[in-house]
Amino acid sequence: MKLSTIGFILAATLAAPIPTPNTPALAQTASQQKYPDVVKAKATPRGGNRFDFDVTVSSPYDTPQRYADAFRVVGAKGQVYGERKLLHDHAGEQPFTRDLYGVSIPAGVRRVTVEARDQRYGYGGRKLEVALPGR
Repeated sequence: MKLSTIGFILAATLAAPIPTPNTPALAQTASQQKYPDVVKAKATPRGGNRFDFDVTVSSPYDTPQRYADAFRVVGAKGQVYGERKLLHDHAGEQPFTRDLYGVSIPAGVRRVTVEARDQRYGYGGRKLEVALPGR
């Protein structure tokens, strides 16, 4: 095998997401899904130690009786930096994206986790780790 081929295989392997024991797989069907999943999250620096977040959540069971009613940004030790409460279901918009502006995060923090909450079961499901740009 040529050295360039080995380098390409290594780079492709390193670029692939690595599953961890704390990250559940996405549910295959709505009936399998107990918690909402965070499927995409982006942090944008706002200045100082503040960041804006765009978060995409999937909750295919979404009904007025049970739906994804919040998402939050947390640190490595579970400290909550910001939370957005969602006041209604998003049954006609799946997955859906909402923002959270002006989240204050201490200067030494380089990565945060974004997770979503279900009205009935609480926080759980697929979480995403987000690198904070500029740190």
